[in-house]
Amino acid sequence: MFDIGFSELLMIGVVALIVIGPERLPKVARTAGHLYGRLQRYVSDVKSDIGREIEIDELRRAGQQFRESVESTVTDVQQQTSVVDDYLREETASISKSVTSIGEAEEAPPLREPAMMQNPAESKPQQSLPLDEPDQNNSHAYAAIVETAHSETAGKPT
Repeated sequence: MFDIGFSELLMIGVVALIVIGPERLPKVARTAGHLYGRLQRYVSDVKSDIGREIEIDELRRAGQQFRESVESTVTDVQQQTSVVDDYLREETASISKSVTSIGEAEEAPPLREPAMMQNPAESKPQQSLPLDEPDQNNSHAYAAIVETAHSETAGKPT
């Protein structure tokens, strides 16, 4: 705090001895020591109070940042849950529509003859393509296949 050397202290002691006198010097030294101790305690108390105030301020800032992050997380979660809730409501509505349309379809009269139950004699076999020969981009072969397919369908009445 103060930069006082031994020679300076000796000079202060000699001046105090001359000014105060040898009878009152011990009492004044004791009082000066008590005042110096009080001053040190007061300075240390002020330093610790300032340190505590700084720590409290830092904790308040950290608490505020934490509160803001929690609030932003809550809003994000609420937005996500509302998106999921809307999606689930839409899916529930579409399932309900499907179930009601299936219920209405079951009440309708059935078809007379399903498509798979047709007479096998009426169906004609598909024409097979030559797979053992490589494709030569022969337009004559394609034309012949198309002509045979047209002639077979034109000859049958529908």
